[in-house]
Amino acid sequence: MSASADNIDFMIHGLFSFQLFGQEVWITTSHVCIAIVMLVLVIFSIVANRKIAHATEVPDTFQNVLELMVEKLSGIVENNMGSHAPKFTNYICTIFVFILFSNISGLFGLRPPTADYGTTFALGIITFALIHITKWRHQSFKRIWVDMCSPLPPWFPLWLPINLISEIAVPISLSLRLFANVLSGTVMMALVYGLLAKIAYVWPAVLHVYFDLFSGAIQTYVFCMLTMTYITQSYGDEE
Repeated sequence: MSASADNIDFMIHGLFSFQLFGQEVWITTSHVCIAIVMLVLVIFSIVANRKIAHATEVPDTFQNVLELMVEKLSGIVENNMGSHAPKFTNYICTIFVFILFSNISGLFGLRPPTADYGTTFALGIITFALIHITKWRHQSFKRIWVDMCSPLPPWFPLWLPINLISEIAVPISLSLRLFANVLSGTVMMALVYGLLAKIAYVWPAVLHVYFDLFSGAIQTYVFCMLTMTYITQSYGDEE
């Protein structure tokens, strides 16, 4: 068992480094996997764009799949964000597709980019920035101050530090939830292949269906749903 355990590997590895502005920068396996996922998505987008540009009245299978994807994703955004949906549909759909493809990339022998906290934290920071840009554009300073002091009156900001912590925790909780769930699946599959390599031929496919497909899709949906909820709430009582 100890000999097999030596083959277990679910860590991020540095491939090569270079100097940038006097600092050593490493290119890791996560960067390579992100590049592969992005390349696949770019190629898919170009092909899809060409297909839609020459769409036929009677769609073939690929055109049907594209239209179904756009319709379902747009419907999810519209149902959750209402009149604000047009401003954020592109962003939500983009991160949905990126996270989903990243999560299921383990099926193709890659280490999921979302199993690297650097990836999920970056997504959380982007969402965090959108939340507060939207809030400051659509709410007055007075309204924001009252909310930050809630549930006490604004002249007694006892709860201000606690509410500030809860605001700062948004990108951390978003990113950690996605990262931890994807990483746990990656670790489990590494353990299966490392410790049970002699008998891991067909049955691990069932685990891949759960950890990569089912759990990956669920975590993608949860991240996007929370993103839409936070952004919608940042509009306040505008409507």
